[in-house]
Amino acid sequence: MDPESLPADLQEAIRFHGHLCPGLSIGYRAARIALERLAAARAEDEELIAIVENDSCSVDAVQWMTGCTFGKGNFFFRDHGKQVFTFAVRPSGRAVRIALKPRPNRPPLPEGNRDAAVEQMLHAPAEDLFTVEECTITLPAKASIHESLICERCGEAVVATRTETVGAKVLCAPCAHKLRNG
Repeated sequence: MDPESLPADLQEAIRFHGHLCPGLSIGYRAARIALERLAAARAEDEELIAIVENDSCSVDAVQWMTGCTFGKGNFFFRDHGKQVFTFAVRPSGRAVRIALKPRPNRPPLPEGNRDAAVEQMLHAPAEDLFTVEECTITLPAKASIHESLICERCGEAVVATRTETVGAKVLCAPCAHKLRNG
């Protein structure tokens, strides 16, 4: 597959991720579907949110395509191990949930042929690959800035909402865990 023949936004996602693979193409298609369905543009701030249910290659495409990131506070990871992505716009909460169909319900991917699998993921009709559900969700809170405290064991700064008090000491989570478990 000639990378130069691919859409410019996919070429950028490939540069961000490092290579083109079936997983990246799943996230790319899911993000494209969401942006079209929601009539949304790539997020500059928190106007668009993404909730991903896996930590695979697909997530890199979602981040690149949507502009949703942990740093901006509009990217949320739910460790469900599923190729499911929910995108929503603020302030309405209007959303779209996109789930990769199980293998028996979508065209078979060519075994051992990554290029053919990518080609299929990029060009098959969306309804053959994904279940797409428009919905309204309760939006996660907007990002907030919290005070940093110093862990009284390791001396590193930690956001106040992530500290634990063990005895009389304010500790970061790793130090609290070490202190409790030896």
